[in-house]
Amino acid sequence: MIDNWHLPRAASHRYTAIMEKLMLILLALLQPAPAINEPAVTAFTDIHKRDLSCVAILAIVASEQERGIESALTYPLLSERGRTYAGQVGERVMAETGQSREQVRDAILKAVAAQQAMVKKVAEPEQVVAEGMEKCLPLLDTEVAPKPKPTLNQCAAMLQLAYETVYAREKLSKTAQDLKTLAFVLDSRAREKMRGEGKSGSESDIILTQTREEVKALEQNQGKRAKLDIDHCFALAAPEKKGQNFEH
Repeated sequence: MIDNWHLPRAASHRYTAIMEKLMLILLALLQPAPAINEPAVTAFTDIHKRDLSCVAILAIVASEQERGIESALTYPLLSERGRTYAGQVGERVMAETGQSREQVRDAILKAVAAQQAMVKKVAEPEQVVAEGMEKCLPLLDTEVAPKPKPTLNQCAAMLQLAYETVYAREKLSKTAQDLKTLAFVLDSRAREKMRGEGKSGSESDIILTQTREEVKALEQNQGKRAKLDIDHCFALAAPEKKGQNFEH
């Protein structure tokens, strides 16, 4: 699955990056709970080991996705949901075993090392990753349900609203410029798709304006825009490939 794992000389750099990513995730999310009736420390069960291993596998694939490795992008984008999953698993394991945040973090880092070692020993490392993801994705979906995927029109509206929000706060900062570019790309692709469906420019204007108002209303209604999978919008804004069709 992960093409770069075929390159042994790069392994130490990848492992360091993954460890740094996990450290940030766990330091941010696995905050120690108040010391009230702390349970006796017990060993990890097989279920705990499975879940911690999945945190490691998901973090590895999320890291590859953030670097744009094409094969990793065949899976759902994992950065946001993976962080949530890591935090929830870590909190549960700490509560059930009495082990500290540092002990749980170290267990995940060991799971990353074990996964790396396993991949380096086999002829088809992508198969190892595929098997791990086959096991872990259903667990992720159960623990952190995937958000609904917005349509191309909704994505164009969401990124435009995000740009306007950031611009009002930061003017043309780097983030604002990036959002403006993405919003333009998505708007252009949405119009191209509607043109292919026989809609006129004025009809597209009306549809996109209506969509923006609907998305804005959702945002104002207790922040419900957050329930849409904005990561999907970034995927839709990725550089086009020959023969690519954008979903509605």
